[in-house]
Amino acid sequence: MNPDATTATAYLRKLTALTDRLTARLEMETDAFATRRAADVAAGLAETQELANQYRKESGHLKANRAILMAAPASERMALVKATEAFEAVLAIHGRTVEAARTISEGLVRTIAQEVAGARAMGTGYGSTGQAYGGDSRAVTLNRTA
Repeated sequence: MNPDATTATAYLRKLTALTDRLTARLEMETDAFATRRAADVAAGLAETQELANQYRKESGHLKANRAILMAAPASERMALVKATEAFEAVLAIHGRTVEAARTISEGLVRTIAQEVAGARAMGTGYGSTGQAYGGDSRAVTLNRTA
């Protein structure tokens, strides 16, 4: 495939716009985590995944077809480079934010599970007859992944 400058320009503009949309989406999610609105992130997760899949597909296509990049004007290539740099910076911050939220959530779940398990301790002592008091025999399961 040997695209003309018009086709290459249109493709790079499309990819730049997609990159900008994905960047804005990740910025919104990062802000939602920072302001304790994780439900907002969950509500838009499908949209974020769709944008990420489109980005992965289109950037893979561009990588496989370098002629598109070479046929586009330098100004369009630079616009894509700047959009990609902004995306990568936001992606790094987003990754750290998501990891921190995951760590906090797992810690909370682990602490709650330990408290519940401690409150349900088996064998809470012996009565006057020498019989052990019955504890709560319900099991507590802790899945270590969030």
